[in-house]
Amino acid sequence: MPDREKPPRVVAAVRSPDGLMRCPWPSADPLYVAYHDEEWGVPEYDDQAMFEKLVLDAFQAGLSWITILRKRPAFRIAFDGFDPKKIVRWKEAKKDALMQDAGIVRNRAKIEATVALARIYLDLMEKGGFARHLWSFVDGRPIQNARQSMAEMPTETDVSRAIAKDLRGRGGNFVGPTIIYAFMQATGMVNDHLVDCCRHEVCQALARELKP
Repeated sequence: MPDREKPPRVVAAVRSPDGLMRCPWPSADPLYVAYHDEEWGVPEYDDQAMFEKLVLDAFQAGLSWITILRKRPAFRIAFDGFDPKKIVRWKEAKKDALMQDAGIVRNRAKIEATVALARIYLDLMEKGGFARHLWSFVDGRPIQNARQSMAEMPTETDVSRAIAKDLRGRGGNFVGPTIIYAFMQATGMVNDHLVDCCRHEVCQALARELKP
């Protein structure tokens, strides 16, 4: 779930005002609900889209996910459209400018981690693909869970620990197993919508249709 450090008080799926059953973690904020309904858990195989989501998950550390969602448009502008080829060329002046940009989360260590991750991205692209490498940890297909409540939701798994170890070994930072598991949920590498949620079967069907 996005706000992994602040689990919702309600742990089961809940019926929203529109009559649909949803996971309990989205607030009434339309932006949050739209993220749950349109993005979270949808299998993502695009290299740059996965790069963006991993960077944003790293920036979430210590913050709420809705804060990151609200700042995402500003991040996309400030971070050159999350283009790794541009990010690896960032000079100190660019990093200094980012630290003055109130539209994003201003954290020097996370900015440096973004540059390091861009280098990892480019290296993996030369070796077969960034997304393909990450998806290889689940054999290219989403893990389908059938969780009844948020109480069953782990913060990390053996797979997220393996991916975290791999990325750290390549020079990554802010890619610990908890951040990686949130990333896996967000990119549909694992379907963690509760079974009663309206999105569970949808994401399950998408997993059958899409291929890496």
